[in-house]
Amino acid sequence: MTRRPRRNHTAAFKAKVALAAIKGEKTLLELAQQAAKPRLRAAAATVDVKTLHAKIGELTLENYFLEGALTKVGLLSAKAMIDPEHDLPIKQQAKVLGISHSTLYYEPRPDL
Repeated sequence: MTRRPRRNHTAAFKAKVALAAIKGEKTLLELAQQAAKPRLRAAAATVDVKTLHAKIGELTLENYFLEGALTKVGLLSAKAMIDPEHDLPIKQQAKVLGISHSTLYYEPRPDL
């Protein structure tokens, strides 16, 4: 989990908050909420919902394509796509490819 960057407030802002707290104009909770509002608005403004919906649609289409292609490829080819050195765990890779992860560990017995 990443830590969020430490907030650095200017001396003028700190003085303004201290004066408001001393005068009793607002409670500390109200002052904290007032200080957080500009950051919340800025974060909300940077998110473009239309772009996110377009990306979701694109990824969904890619997933459907991958599922369809894998049914045509077959088990042996899907098993060949598994990369043990990849950051994604083998179990997750198998799930994405639509195969059981137990088939990756199966080794057939030689005929006697």
